[in-house]
This record gives sequence, C-alpha cells and structure tokens, in this order.
Amino acid sequence: MAETAQYEELARQLSAIGVVKREMGRTLPSDCPAGSAGVLTLLGRHGDMRMSRLAELLAVDMSVTSRHVAHVAERGWIERMPDPADKRSRILRLTPAGLAQMDVLNACTTQLLADRLSDWPEDELRRLTELMARLRESFGDCRIGPRAQAQQAASVAADDDTTRTPA
Repeated sequence: MAETAQYEELARQLSAIGVVKREMGRTLPSDCPAGSAGVLTLLGRHGDMRMSRLAELLAVDMSVTSRHVAHVAERGWIERMPDPADKRSRILRLTPAGLAQMDVLNACTTQLLADRLSDWPEDELRRLTELMARLRESFGDCRIGPRAQAQQAASVAADDDTTRTPA
C-alpha cells in the first residue's frame, strides 16, 4: 500500500489538473463554452436522454442544465422532442449541426493535446490514458452524487436479496 505522502502528492497533482482543463476550455469556440460542450459530449456519448438525466450526468442542478440546454438549442445543435412515455417531459437529441459542432470541439482539444504532448513518447501517452481510466473506474460512476450512488447500491442489494434462496 502506498504511503500517506504519496496520496498527498497525488491529491496535489489532481488539483493542478484544473490548469489543464481551463486551457482546454480556452481552445473551445467562443460560441460553445464548456457547459455547452459538456451537453454535446454527453449526448454524443450516451445518446438521447431527458433533461433530468443530463443534469445528473453533468452533476449540476436543473436550472444550470436548462441554461446550457437553451444555449445549445438556440444554436440548433440539439432538438427537444416530446417524451413518448411522458408528454410533460422532453427528450434531448443531437442534430446534424450538433454532431458537426462535436467534431469541431474534438478537433480543438485533440490539437491542444497534440501540441502540448508532442514530445511525449507514445508509450507514456498510452500509459497515462490507461492510468487515468483506471483512476476514474476506482471512483465508480463519478457523474452521479453520493446519494444516488447509495440508492443504486441499495437497489442492487435489494435485487440480490430477492434472488437468493433461503438457507
């Protein structure tokens, strides 16, 4: 097991990642701030969804999510359609313009990383990617809060209890 000092240094390094994220945000087009980019990215990764699910994935409240959604909808990057299961709710879907905007965003961040990490050996880049993925996995589904994680765990435990045969 690692020593406390190693965890402390890791915590400092992770805090410093904010610098990298801010620089990546500065490369985004001016009409697509980080919140809007997050909406597009999540819809691209997870597909159509309700606004409540998007808020959960963004880890922000519904009012913030609504502002981000309004911004991307005004630009024609997403459409809001009635939810067939609940007409009061809306399903968010990327439009072709939204997919094109995602290509622009990906190009911006990919170019920044290529510029800043061009002197890194390929094996170090691959290892960094593997370690970051492993770190993220160690924290579970970080896109949902602790309360929702506890509810998920309780639900899984309840499902397990109903499938067990009594001794």
